[in-house]
Amino acid sequence: MKFISGTFRLLKDTTWPDRKQRWKDFLSVLEYTLFFTVVIYIFDKVLSTGVVKLLDLF
Repeated sequence: MKFISGTFRLLKDTTWPDRKQRWKDFLSVLEYTLFFTVVIYIFDKVLSTGVVKLLDLF
């Protein structure tokens, strides 16, 4: 039972972000997701065109 009461005490003592900070965090996650999606897409395009050109040699 100490584990459950300790968990609730920890949640009660935790400082949660306010509304403005939550939006900033959410937008940061979207920005990072968009950035890495673009990087992976460009890497995939470069790699696939390179493989196609390599196969055209044979």
